[in-house]
Amino acid sequence: MPQDSKTRFDQELETRLMRYAAIDSQSDANSPTSPSTERQYDMLRLLEAELKDIGAEDVVITDYGTVLATLPGTAPGPTVGFLAHVDTAPQFNATGVKPRVIKGYNGGDITYPDNADLILSPVEFPYLAQKQGHDIITASGTTLLGGDDKAGVAIIMTAAKHLLENPEIKHPPLRLAFTPDEEIGRGVNAALPKDLAADFAYTFDGGEVGEIVYETFSADGAEILVKGVSIHPGHAKDKLVNAIHLASKIIQTLPQSVMVPETTDGHEGFIHATDMVGGSSEMKIKLILRDFEREGLAEKGEIVRKVCEAVAATEPRAEITCQITPQYRNMRYWLEKDMTPVDLARDACRKLGIEPMSVPIRGGTDGSRLTEMGVPTPNLFTGMQNIHGPLEWISVQDMALATELCLELVGLAVES
Repeated sequence: MPQDSKTRFDQELETRLMRYAAIDSQSDANSPTSPSTERQYDMLRLLEAELKDIGAEDVVITDYGTVLATLPGTAPGPTVGFLAHVDTAPQFNATGVKPRVIKGYNGGDITYPDNADLILSPVEFPYLAQKQGHDIITASGTTLLGGDDKAGVAIIMTAAKHLLENPEIKHPPLRLAFTPDEEIGRGVNAALPKDLAADFAYTFDGGEVGEIVYETFSADGAEILVKGVSIHPGHAKDKLVNAIHLASKIIQTLPQSVMVPETTDGHEGFIHATDMVGGSSEMKIKLILRDFEREGLAEKGEIVRKVCEAVAATEPRAEITCQITPQYRNMRYWLEKDMTPVDLARDACRKLGIEPMSVPIRGGTDGSRLTEMGVPTPNLFTGMQNIHGPLEWISVQDMALATELCLELVGLAVES
């Protein structure tokens, strides 16, 4: 299928993504609930209703906020799962998203109605230059779009509707899952692998056409608490210990020119400070640690601990604690032992005339945790680009190719 052709699913995908993207479903890492935000239920309840309307079975919202559904098999084969997440990233404004479609993109700069200074340029983003003639969806300039991962939701829903409307299409039993809180690393509840009940699964949460990911970061989170000594500043001589100063020392001592996101790429990991809040009496620093290998991840955790110990040694009256929490691990550790779902996706790509590519992604997916928990789950392309910011965009025709990939996959999964 030529990548610049109009396809049978274009209009439905456009309509679905425009509808889903307009819903604010941002997650919140500071919330202890699951889902972390009540507004995610606006998406979850909509999908529950849509799945029932198209005839899916066993449709339920679990007590941990995941929508599950079944498409009964029309032929024997392994039970295959398809997943996408409903939350959008907390890193940028996601309130008041106004999605718009640029029909038949002309190959030039894209401007934004709500931000005159913002330009999406094919010179700066060469993948966009390949999409002349495509229908491009963006936000209006003041929010992210939320294609991460509402594009994945739209793709799975479109494929599911097509299969249910065409029961003559042979496919094994399929399980669908739409999860909350993926963007804050909490998308896979401990109960999900059993509740999903799939032999293997796929997340539709990837980028360029042809992308089949089976290697992700391994990830930990670090939280540093700095407790100083508080006293009235007018009487503070030799008594006050300012937690802000000590927290600043920690940040200044951690790597800044190396081992940070802005100076690393490829297989290089990093230590990234994401939050620093508090006051002179107490400060909290949050960091994320990333590496493709367990050993490299452990080394980065040790760097953080040693920096905390060194700064604490300069002021014994202060209390500095560092807690490191595992988040997810590189799915490659498990998938490389059995590449069946990866090979199946590659075969499906090739049948569509798409050359598959597998590059390590500098991030993680719900599939990272699911794979670690016993459900092999590589990640497949959707077409999403420039995620987590106002320049986010996606081609409708790329989404259509992902939908075709989903349909091709289920056909290949049927036992011969």
